[in-house]
Amino acid sequence: MKKNLFYLGSLVILSAFLMSATMKKQKPVTLNVNTSISKIGWLGKKVVGQHSGQISIKSGQVTLQEGKITGGMFSIDMNTITCDDLKGEYNAKLIGHLKSDDFFGSEKFPTADFKITSVKYIGKTNAQITGDLTIKGITHALTFPTDVTPGKNNVHAKATIKVDRTKYDIKYGSGSFFDNLGDKAIENEFTLTVNLHAGM
Repeated sequence: MKKNLFYLGSLVILSAFLMSATMKKQKPVTLNVNTSISKIGWLGKKVVGQHSGQISIKSGQVTLQEGKITGGMFSIDMNTITCDDLKGEYNAKLIGHLKSDDFFGSEKFPTADFKITSVKYIGKTNAQITGDLTIKGITHALTFPTDVTPGKNNVHAKATIKVDRTKYDIKYGSGSFFDNLGDKAIENEFTLTVNLHAGM
């Protein structure tokens, strides 16, 4: 009898503990991306040099639970692309080319979109984020490491992302598809440096 009472008491205590833990678990919150301070830098390299610039986030949301990112969706305004290292007509020529069908076709595809599909935390502030990146209407999965600094009702995330442009039908100047390019060859991968701020 005493043994049964002991097991019953243990079960009651365990149930109470689990209920308490469940009740204390925070509900997920949706945070809007602050597009005025969030920044995306880009870097593209070629045989004889490189170019870099900025591009703006049009809109976005991040889902946060217990201080951890669990989801999110982001839209990038492809018509806001700028170049930091060229001036005057050379700057305008490069931006016009990047917006053309040779590259991002921003008139037909004004946004690029990213949707988080999974998040795996490696440490308290380090996560591997996987999501679907859509450029020019073509979608591929992408995984990259992210540094996450959570607040009570906000989050700051930093990531450096390598993107193979040829997967999105951006083949201009690629040595993988064209011969005898010489010093006009452009690397297939470009780099995005993301500083994302989101809050309520």
